[in-house]
Amino acid sequence: MMTVRLAKEIVVRVPNHIGVLAQISKLIADKGYNLEALSGSREGMAAVIRMVTEDNLRVSDALREKGFYPVEEDVIAVELPHKPGMLRRVAEDLARADVDIEHMYATAVGDRSLIVFSSSNNERALVALRS
Repeated sequence: MMTVRLAKEIVVRVPNHIGVLAQISKLIADKGYNLEALSGSREGMAAVIRMVTEDNLRVSDALREKGFYPVEEDVIAVELPHKPGMLRRVAEDLARADVDIEHMYATAVGDRSLIVFSSSNNERALVALRS
């Protein structure tokens, strides 16, 4: 079974220095919060860390206390079985609905996967994936 929901991700843009992910992940762990999904990339001289947590509000507050500037952005979260062909199904449904994926990341634990993405039209994406 697949569940689809509108969610929020925390986005933190920081100078791309060795250890910045260690610093951010330690901060989140020390506060006792779990990461549900995480993506990291480099854009020029900056690192962009995107995450979905169990409590985005408190994690964002903790990041601000340490001098980071988190922002929340709308994303779609898709929970589905961790088996071959499931990403294909999501991608095909979005293509049929003429929805462009702007960024995507995923994680899997055991028999479940979580796909997080932002698109050109999140509302249309929700409808396409729920039908």
